[in-house]
Amino acid sequence: MQYNQLGESDLKVSEICLGTMTYGRQNTIEEAHQQLDYAIAQGVNFIDAAEMYPVPASAETYGTTEKFIGEWLKHQQRDKLIVATKIAGPGRGFKWLRGGAKAIDRDNIKQAVDDSLKRLQTDYIDLYQIHWPDRYVPRFGQTVFDPTQVKPSTPIVEQLEAFADVIQAGKIRYLGLSNETPWGVTQFSNAAKQLGLPKVVSIQNAYNLLNRVFDGALAEAVYYENIGLLAYSPLAFGLLTGKYLNGKPEKARFSLFENFGQRYLKPKVSEVVAAYIDIAKHHQLSPAQLALAFVRSRWFVTSTIIGATTLEQLQENLESVNVVLDKDILEELDAVHAQSPNPAP
Repeated sequence: MQYNQLGESDLKVSEICLGTMTYGRQNTIEEAHQQLDYAIAQGVNFIDAAEMYPVPASAETYGTTEKFIGEWLKHQQRDKLIVATKIAGPGRGFKWLRGGAKAIDRDNIKQAVDDSLKRLQTDYIDLYQIHWPDRYVPRFGQTVFDPTQVKPSTPIVEQLEAFADVIQAGKIRYLGLSNETPWGVTQFSNAAKQLGLPKVVSIQNAYNLLNRVFDGALAEAVYYENIGLLAYSPLAFGLLTGKYLNGKPEKARFSLFENFGQRYLKPKVSEVVAAYIDIAKHHQLSPAQLALAFVRSRWFVTSTIIGATTLEQLQENLESVNVVLDKDILEELDAVHAQSPNPAP
């Protein structure tokens, strides 16, 4: 396991981060703790959660993931682990979330941080992320910006000022973004520099063989602002393992939750997945390990977030750290991408 510096922070995070959004829906607390124990034993020091997890989100399960982690975390050596979580933003219709108040403003930030600290049973959060922007942006598979959808939102400077207070209080160490755009990255960075406010150190966006949108303007933004990508959905909700090519397995996410992961159910996806799986077979790699090794190979990826519902899946995914793709394999992957770029952005 390798460890990479996260942006301009002093955090050295493992190249694999354990994602936890299944804890409380698809995984019991016992299974969650088994995964956490195994991942840490393999060198993972980075755990990612969110206040709204598990997903799909609901009033009944809200906060359960953090509670599961907290019951485990209280028995660990806290300073050896890097714990990340997120504050949910407006625009998703979650009326049960913090009493329906979802703006990324001072009151909500304070309450969300305090609530997460309580559920996680810890005194501080290493990386606190804005799960999606307070303002309107196309997100979770949307690709077209519609000016008619723009609504009043909390100014970025006000958000940073509020986060500065909780950092000063020692409740969080560093700030990150998620599902953000190039414009947002530069606005947060410029405001921080000009006003002496906390600089974001990371961005958590989707990145995988079916969605390489980050390769363009976002890669430019993080290069100049020295921000690390935490790549989520590296297996495209499991599509890149090939398990959906012949129907939906009984306990898979798309089978359990109707209308879940629509961003990946688009024309040409199955055709492109099949092409990538052929490459994996030709080089005697598992499709999952090929897909994960590809994400790790990108210069802008600081850590790849993996999630699993079984210990066997977790073991296979973690073994991908031993896979290094050579120039020939990368060229084969690029050839598929050139023929069908970003079929599931």
